[in-house]
Amino acid sequence: MTTIRVLIADDQMMVRQGFTVLLDAEPGIEVVGQAVDGLDAVAKVAELAPDVVLMDVRMPVLGGIEATRRITSPAGARVKVLILTTFDLDEYVYEALRAGASSFLLKDASVEELAHAVRVVAAGDALLAPNITKRLIVEFSRMTAGPRAPLMDRVGDLTERETEVLSLIAQGLSNAEIASRLVVAEQTAKTHVSRILAKLGLRDRTQAAVFAYETGLVRPAGY
Repeated sequence: MTTIRVLIADDQMMVRQGFTVLLDAEPGIEVVGQAVDGLDAVAKVAELAPDVVLMDVRMPVLGGIEATRRITSPAGARVKVLILTTFDLDEYVYEALRAGASSFLLKDASVEELAHAVRVVAAGDALLAPNITKRLIVEFSRMTAGPRAPLMDRVGDLTERETEVLSLIAQGLSNAEIASRLVVAEQTAKTHVSRILAKLGLRDRTQAAVFAYETGLVRPAGY
């Protein structure tokens, strides 16, 4: 079994140490380092090459949003960022998703939720807590000024079926659910998802959902 390497970035020592103890006790997960702020997190990612970063939003020196952007923006960057927050509808969380984070987790999550979140984000094949993530994306997409032309141009690179699949991803459907909706094999749905991510230069399904809302491909209810 491949071990998931985790970096914990939080300015509170008790949070870092608590998560380290919890995750190190989980099979297949290893905490390889801790960072005390965003700038430290960027440096530790370069040094330790973790698979997943647990990133606090509010930190001194460099905040979690900008740190996330620096970590995920380089071409070929494979590390996934899981944002840690106190409130599930924190506006900073949405900005972090736009900056490249894969999803988010409440700091009071149980050990089971924490370990599951790390595994899901590392796999990159499912939205984490889709009901919450989708609600957050929809809520803050209402605040955007409308579809952005450069993003709309990228939608044109997709086939009609891929555009349909992207819409279903944004609605929080899993590969199995997409396959059922389109009456195709689950492997076919998975292939469509992989091609969409590759064509749009996106890392995972959460980024695809953000993209779909920001292009206007999917609109919040009532809009």
